[in-house]
Formats: sequence, structure tokens, C-alpha cells
Amino acid sequence: MDLKELMNKSLDSFRLKLSKIRAGRANVDILDSVRVEYYGDMVPLNQVASLSVSDAKTIVIDPWDKSMLEGINKAIQKANLGLNPSTDTNSKIIRIIIPPLTEERRKEFVKIAKKELEEAKISLRNIRHKANSAIKNDDLSEDEKRSKEKSVQKILDEFTKKAEEIFSSKEKDIMSI
Repeated sequence: MDLKELMNKSLDSFRLKLSKIRAGRANVDILDSVRVEYYGDMVPLNQVASLSVSDAKTIVIDPWDKSMLEGINKAIQKANLGLNPSTDTNSKIIRIIIPPLTEERRKEFVKIAKKELEEAKISLRNIRHKANSAIKNDDLSEDEKRSKEKSVQKILDEFTKKAEEIFSSKEKDIMSI
């Protein structure tokens, strides 16, 4: 794998982690960690129901097996996400109303996102370190090694900037009401 591909994978992982941080708007990604018991196995929620966002504050869960309503409801509460699902027995769906975030809670989420940014930067620097080690072991002149190390640093700077832009966008998302 080449350097840019590894760094892109690191950024993709960072984006995924940020997508799980609640931003006051309904987003089905916050339910990714929910596991439901289905015929004796624990399976991800999205494998037993369709998940959708009906409006900015509501997630709708439509189980394929309508007898799963109670189990899904309990699994969401057990996941301790701070969400309160309500079951609509007429249409056999579950609605989750996303409560508005307090200013304090928003700041907490920004701190969590900032921590994820730092971990992404560490990951990118580790990739640079491995690339530089490989360059040092190559049979090249000192000038060629220096030139390659500079290009690796330039790539790192580019990806670090991208990570900061992703964080900045998520921060705005979290802090907007």
C-alpha cells in the first residue's frame, strides 16, 4: 500500500468515529453500536430493521420481523446512548426523538471530537514514521533520502490539514442549534 492510501484509510476511520458523535440532528449512525438478540445471536440493529431519518429530530426504525419491537426497544435503552425510543403499536415502528443538546453537552461532544482528531493525527504521524524508516533502509544517497523525507512530510501536512478541516466541520455541526 502506498503512503496516501494508508493516510486516506486513517482519515476514513476518523470520519467514521466522528459520525458516531451526536450533533443534535437525527443521524442513524449513532445506532451503529446497538446489538439486538435475534434467534439467539446478537446482531447489529441495521440487520433486523430498516433505519431512516424522517425529519431533523426523528429516527424511524421499521423492524422486518414485527415481533422484534420490544427487543429492539430494550436494546436501544440498554446501549445507554441517552435515547428514549417510543413504540408505535399501530404502524409497528419505533420512533426516537433526538432531544436538543445543552450548551454544556455540546462542549463535551466537541472535546470528544478533538480527542479523536488528536488520535487521527497520531495515526498519520505513525504512518510518516514507518515511511521514513523505510526510506532510511533504502539504498539511496543522502540527498535522495532527504528529498523523499521532505515529500513524505508534505503529504503528512496535507492530510493533517484535511483532518483539521473535517474536525472543524463537525465542530460547527455540533455547536449549531
